[in-house]
Amino acid sequence: MSASRFIAVLDVGKTNIKFAVVDLADRSEIATVTEANHVRLDGPYPHFDADAIWSFFADQMRAHAASHPIDGIAVSAHGASIVVIGDDDLALPILDYEYEGPDEFTEAYDAVRPDFADTLSPRLPKGFNVGAQLFWMEKRFPAAFAGARAILTYPQYWLWRMTGVASNEITSIGCHTDLWDQRRWRWSVLAERQNWTGKLAPLLPATAPIGLLREDLARAWGLPGPIVVAGGLHDSNASLVPHLIDREPPFTVLSTGTWAISFGVGASPIALDEQRDTLANINFRGEPVPAARFKGGREFSIATEGDVIAVDDATLGAVLDKQIMLLPSVAPDSGPFQNIEAEWLPAGGSVAPAERFCAASLYLALMSDTCLGLIDAGGPTIIDGPFTANKTYRDALATLTGRDVVWSQTSTAGPSLGAALLFDIQAGVSRKTTANFARATGLAGPPAAAFARYGARWRDQADKRMRERKLQTAVTGTSPH
Repeated sequence: MSASRFIAVLDVGKTNIKFAVVDLADRSEIATVTEANHVRLDGPYPHFDADAIWSFFADQMRAHAASHPIDGIAVSAHGASIVVIGDDDLALPILDYEYEGPDEFTEAYDAVRPDFADTLSPRLPKGFNVGAQLFWMEKRFPAAFAGARAILTYPQYWLWRMTGVASNEITSIGCHTDLWDQRRWRWSVLAERQNWTGKLAPLLPATAPIGLLREDLARAWGLPGPIVVAGGLHDSNASLVPHLIDREPPFTVLSTGTWAISFGVGASPIALDEQRDTLANINFRGEPVPAARFKGGREFSIATEGDVIAVDDATLGAVLDKQIMLLPSVAPDSGPFQNIEAEWLPAGGSVAPAERFCAASLYLALMSDTCLGLIDAGGPTIIDGPFTANKTYRDALATLTGRDVVWSQTSTAGPSLGAALLFDIQAGVSRKTTANFARATGLAGPPAAAFARYGARWRDQADKRMRERKLQTAVTGTSPH
């Protein structure tokens, strides 16, 4: 892969899809277009609209090819998705991982899935483990599954459509799939027991060029050939790439969006707790990275009812004084406090919109701090994504951790930049970062003391509710999934 500069990136998030042109000379996005990502409810089960995503990307390629000298293409996409392809296209629709269908075979799946000690992949509900998706698909649609040509991770599906090359890649395979044995560095016993290894496409490194863009696509999109297509990445792992290049461990990256995922670079994965949505991801270098997650963006949107409100000192003071707080979990199917329903305190009280926004921001900080503690994260915390715009969140997190909390003031590219940087990595090109990082000031004086009391009460209440849930589960014998 020769040195490339202008990289077109398809970034498929759960909530939004994004097209970007990244100029690697200064690591900037010189063009961006976003569109909502929709789940289709027709067909055999809820699924992602692959044709709509492809049309969006094709339209943007055509629109930008004339104005930008694109000389490479890269892809990032969300985790918890797997694609079963036939000879020409999908053998089965791409299942929405929030669909509860895979829970139908929970008992049977649990009997064959590998141990957490081997995969560092926690047992998650619905389709969050793609192994559970495949297990359910094979039982529900045996003929279509048996006739499938290959099984691909989600970013690699888009690469296959662009190049015709079927592949898998470790950052997506290593993202709580149950398919990869991290201890032995091979396909898991689940993949072997179910005889899926013959269908799982070869693992190729993200930094290797997958191939050239198909000539018919290059002509249709108005691109000069040949255009190199790089390997794709899991989106949150893509957000890690610039920091892995620029920093020495230990440090922590908090990748935010629909999910808030904490990556403890340089932390040990030994003490991970499967019951609290901690796991070990695998970065593009093939190194384990302890991680903890909750649906931060989703929860914040629900808690604030979509409002965006500036929080002043008076509002913060009122929230802390009145102990207005949101207890976990707004999205109880994931995160460190699973299977526990959210509750506002004081119960039954009237909360002004600004106070609700402020309390929800403090909730995000307390949840993030909980996640960081679960993976023994150290060093500075670098926030990536939309949470960087929330000053209340930034200052509260800095106060809770006692460590630097920083974010880039010059780049919000996130996964798209990380995916584009694969071209520099492969070509051996080292460009000095131009990012200008700001540092959260934290809370000081009376607000800091009030927040200490607030945080202590929040943790006590959250831990109490978790203990009560565990006791209820033990008494009733019900499975949390």
